[in-house]
Amino acid sequence: MKHANAEVFINGPDGKLEAKYIQSKRENSPIALILHPHPEYGGTMNNRVVYNAYHTFLKNGFSVCRFNFRGVGKSEGKFENGLGELADAAAALDFVQRSNPNSNESWVIGFSFGALICMQLLMRRPEIFRFVAISPQPNIFDFNFLAPCPTSGLIVYGNGDQLVPKESMQQLKTKLINQKNITVEFDEIKNANHSFVNLDAEFNNSLNNYIQKESRLF
Repeated sequence: MKHANAEVFINGPDGKLEAKYIQSKRENSPIALILHPHPEYGGTMNNRVVYNAYHTFLKNGFSVCRFNFRGVGKSEGKFENGLGELADAAAALDFVQRSNPNSNESWVIGFSFGALICMQLLMRRPEIFRFVAISPQPNIFDFNFLAPCPTSGLIVYGNGDQLVPKESMQQLKTKLINQKNITVEFDEIKNANHSFVNLDAEFNNSLNNYIQKESRLF
């Protein structure tokens, strides 16, 4: 699939899902699936944070996919409060894995609401190698299902996140930092709000450093 920025449609559980997918030229490249914020608050795969994450993984030699959840953009179906969106994410992961049969490294990345879906997918797909949860909202979504968290990963958030009280992030940190046999790193970006406005470089560096430290590519 040699497309500059391939638009593809993935067969989802509730109809076609609109996606952007670029396959790495490397035969056994790692794969990355990126999940966007809440559809009812304007979240799409073209969100700036999602776009930045997509390009950071591309630059690191991954095969990368971002897609619109059901009912967003050209994706069929309608919003289903997370359950349907989790099924969409699983279908998208299946698609990328089928396109990369020699890959032994699946990464899932989610921003805001997408971070919740990312962590839920993690619990159902033991083959996921690493996760990146960007600006999760433990004050709104219950992360108690991470008992225990099955995979090492990174949580990136801003210390000026206007949507997440510091105490709730601290509670999530306490919960995840004491897990056995895995390491969840927390990277707090100074002066950043929920969407890292005006701090694209700092956000991209956070992801880049983690990828280069954890991926078997490097």
